Amino acid sequence: MEFFVFHRDRPHSGALRHDLREEHWSYMDGYAAEMIARGPTFADGDADPTGSVHILDLPDPAAARAFAFDEPCYQAGVYRDVLLRRWRNLLGRTMAEFPGGRTGGDRYLVLGLGAGRPADLTPPPGRDELIAYGPLLSDDGDAWLGTAVLLRAPDAHTARAVLTADRYAAVEVHPWRFGGRA
Repeated sequence: MEFFVFHRDRPHSGALRHDLREEHWSYMDGYAAEMIARGPTFADGDADPTGSVHILDLPDPAAARAFAFDEPCYQAGVYRDVLLRRWRNLLGRTMAEFPGGRTGGDRYLVLGLGAGRPADLTPPPGRDELIAYGPLLSDDGDAWLGTAVLLRAPDAHTARAVLTADRYAAVEVHPWRFGGRA
């Protein structure tokens, strides 16, 4: 089962996050085999992280909850909240298999929170710019709740355009970069 986890930072928690960086990375090293994608989000033009995205293949929802809530930064109070949803890897690859590599160009998390009928259930044309793409699903995997995309794009407006306009209750676009040890 694949899961999308988005930890959002508490305001002014950057110093604590920095202090816990090695603990965080060591914790994530324990999930290396399960990791589809990971990395921090940022505010536009800001160098300090605002959150942390992890997409993993885990045995069940209990394992996903343990991953999300046992994470050292969560335990220490760096994060203000956690979005945890079932997810489906429509690209069938990990971020390490992204043809564009770890660097070069701007990268974004586009998070569309569903409203009504499901949308964007297949990746759009131009898959070469997509790093990860899939629906956000209910705990049982039956109900569509939105779409989460990691991609390379020239700007936030272009990144937002990957999702169908007017099909979501809300769409968030966050600058993002590949996470993990270099």
